[in-house]
Amino acid sequence: MTDMLFKELSELPQVEAIALGGSRAGENYDEKSDYDVYVYCTSQVEEGIRKDLLSRYCSRMEIGNHYWEYEDNCTLNSGIDIDILYRNLDWFVDDVASVAEKHYARNGYTTCMWHNLDTCRILYDRDGRLKAAKGRFHIPYPEPLRKNIIDRNRKLLHGFLPSYDAQIAKALNRNDLVSINHRTAAFMESYFDLLFAFNRQMHPGEKRLVALCRKQCEKLPEQFEENIDNLYAHLFTDQERTREDLGRIIQELEKLLAGEPEI
Repeated sequence: MTDMLFKELSELPQVEAIALGGSRAGENYDEKSDYDVYVYCTSQVEEGIRKDLLSRYCSRMEIGNHYWEYEDNCTLNSGIDIDILYRNLDWFVDDVASVAEKHYARNGYTTCMWHNLDTCRILYDRDGRLKAAKGRFHIPYPEPLRKNIIDRNRKLLHGFLPSYDAQIAKALNRNDLVSINHRTAAFMESYFDLLFAFNRQMHPGEKRLVALCRKQCEKLPEQFEENIDNLYAHLFTDQERTREDLGRIIQELEKLLAGEPEI
């Protein structure tokens, strides 16, 4: 069923490439795994045309959502969810280039789009431009990018006035549960961005990060998983132990970074 859907999408004149991402792009998926589909367009396909096409394959459709990227979020007739994201290939390539070639670091998730391109499975590529982009960015992890990600996110974690650990401490003092949750999530975004960069690995996204770190990263802080588990066990119930947990995470991270004097 999805093969026919992808074929119909590829026949739209605005579509120049289609790629499959997420678990479906690799081998670690089952028949219940969702679909993440990236459709690269030279111009926007009208919503009515997309709705008519997708109605033949989907039991539920939300057309033109724009909470993150511009996308159609649907459920296939088989009951499996499918997210179809519409992108301009030139804009996407420029975004990846800003990281992989120009070495700009961000506040967490710096290399996610690069990882998305590198790991996607091409289903259709009218002019070979998506394949060319994959080849262009299939390069060793740049050392300047690694250093920039570590430097930026290290400062966000602790040691400076706006750092997340200080913001979490203020939220704990106020017993502001929403702020505690918000700032801790930001802390973790920078923490994992730094760890993947330290190990010269592209950031795989927001799911199963602890397990993926264990699998992909050769060097991790001591008691890496235990310290994270402790933080979340105490986060909303024990302020003092939360402070200790944060301090321990930062302390073990600094020990790891100290092992490489050039950082």
